[in-house]
Amino acid sequence: MNAHSKHTADATTVEEGLAIAEAQDQQYNDEMATETAMQNTLLTPRFYTTDFDELDAIDVSSVRDDWDKLIAQMEADPNKGHFKKNEDWDHVDWDGMEPALKKEFIDFLISSCTAEFSGCVLYKEMKRRGNNKDITQLFQLMARDEARHAGFINDALREAGLRVNLGFLTQKKKYTYFRPKFIYYATYLSEKIGYARYITIFRHLEANPEYRFHPIFKWFREWCNDEFSHGEAFALLMKTDPKLTSGVNVYWIKFFLTAVFATMYVRDHQRPAFHKALGVDPDWYAHEVFTKTSKLTEQIFPITLDIDHPRWQPTLEALQRANVDLADAVANKKPLKKIGAQLRAARCFVSLMLIPVKKHAVPENVRLEPVY
Repeated sequence: MNAHSKHTADATTVEEGLAIAEAQDQQYNDEMATETAMQNTLLTPRFYTTDFDELDAIDVSSVRDDWDKLIAQMEADPNKGHFKKNEDWDHVDWDGMEPALKKEFIDFLISSCTAEFSGCVLYKEMKRRGNNKDITQLFQLMARDEARHAGFINDALREAGLRVNLGFLTQKKKYTYFRPKFIYYATYLSEKIGYARYITIFRHLEANPEYRFHPIFKWFREWCNDEFSHGEAFALLMKTDPKLTSGVNVYWIKFFLTAVFATMYVRDHQRPAFHKALGVDPDWYAHEVFTKTSKLTEQIFPITLDIDHPRWQPTLEALQRANVDLADAVANKKPLKKIGAQLRAARCFVSLMLIPVKKHAVPENVRLEPVY
């Protein structure tokens, strides 16, 4: 069976999945979607690289039992064949979709595709560079999942006459170097907040199906369970070295928590029509996702952010206003207004960082199961 007749959902390795995607790209490509995915701003998903030798030296002996159970669960591959259209895929009237909603939803899909594929690229490279069987096996499995997710989103985009050229992204998108510990913090949070985001939307639409304006949301439960498993893997990686979650590194954890939460808040408030169509208030949604993510991260992080602090919400709102002004200044080439907006945004972020955290004891057993 050749690459043209298979689907990324059925691929058993990341290499096979990417070969299928590349074959599809040769048949169809859209410059606008790819250019959007290529953008590098504070709010767009990035591609990362790191010290692969340091990752290859990880010893998982101290978490062996939990590690082997997680790997076995991922190898069983419960989602093989899931991420493709079937009889549950309803017809989408792209031409009849309200223009603002269509624009924001396409932006959401392109951003999601880029984020999934950035994980795929990072994990695939970790697997390629390493010799440590435990580590390379894990990253091969995670890269497989992320390639499927990206391919599935591209299926949805193709219906709208768009497609992100994943091969082009791999070659041309700028890569950001992060030390391994920063990769752990950022990727762990990305996977866990991804789970919280997808399951919150899925449960909301399960209770209110009249707001499900696109069929892709029906696939969010299995999707977020992949994200959950990936987060579990990074929790175990951090568990192998207690220094990663103690001492000065607690301040780095606070920084990444604040940055990820603030970025999500600002990015989601750029899509008012999207959230209105879902029947979701962005402030309610943000608080739900922050609450779930905070609870989940108690498994490995010794702190959580105080998202109920009286300064938290007003400062996020001020950060959002600064971002709106910054975008306007950039679009209209107003350098002084741009500097002013950047200073206001920086002041907001510092204010968020200065809110005292909540501390707790980390459980001996870090493994969790999806409960939401």
